[in-house]
Amino acid sequence: MHQIVVGAALALDGIRQHRDWLFEAQRDIELQDFFTAEVLNGDWRPHAAEIRAALDGHGGRLGIHGPFWGFSTASRDPDIRALVARRMEQGLDVCAALGATQMVIHSPYTTWDHRNMDMPPQPYRGMITHFAHDTLGAAVRRAEAEGVTLVMENIEDMIPADRRALVDSFGSDAIRLSVDTGHAHFAHVTHGAPAVDYFIADAGAQLHHVHLQDVDGYADRHWSVGQGTICWDAVFRAIAACGPQVRAVLELRDKALIPASMRFITERGLAR
Repeated sequence: MHQIVVGAALALDGIRQHRDWLFEAQRDIELQDFFTAEVLNGDWRPHAAEIRAALDGHGGRLGIHGPFWGFSTASRDPDIRALVARRMEQGLDVCAALGATQMVIHSPYTTWDHRNMDMPPQPYRGMITHFAHDTLGAAVRRAEAEGVTLVMENIEDMIPADRRALVDSFGSDAIRLSVDTGHAHFAHVTHGAPAVDYFIADAGAQLHHVHLQDVDGYADRHWSVGQGTICWDAVFRAIAACGPQVRAVLELRDKALIPASMRFITERGLAR
């Protein structure tokens, strides 16, 4: 199995703070400056130019976290679906401006869905797939044309195979899977979902992105790796087995704890 090189999810100030660490191993970066409506509806291009300047000489892979606040990617409301489709287009505009090749989007599945997915007379599972295609179809087609991969992150997901089947249903290499370790562990501890490494193993070759963050299972902590109760040996083994296409990035609430996370990871020989 290949050796994992850990990257980070950061805004511009975090890139400046951790520049030496990012550049010395050409680590993957996920930009987190462009997901709010206020930014996307405004003039974000000067900020993008600042980021391009800060990344001059960086040879790692670049992605962004796409918009997600306040909506579902499979809303029942057609007006909301149209708005979300526009937000996806705005995110892809950012990718085009920055040369980013990956955009994180959110899964539509909720814990309510898990209990009601196959409720008669009309299974809700098919409705989610239909609404997701209506919402994301144009973005997937544009991503195909522009060399961007949308990666769908688990949020409240209980059954990883459901999200995998939804991604598969698009029949496109431009939409793949993301696993957030903290979200998966929260679902495992609080609701009885599979363990984090099971989420990752289920994704297999479809896995293209991982958010690395630690939690205790009570809330979405985004703690430094090693501060919570996730079994990291199993997680990193599962990531390595999925292949070198996976971008594994630290997504910590306190960016100053990136060195502490890396000490935990490297001392155990899990990644570099």
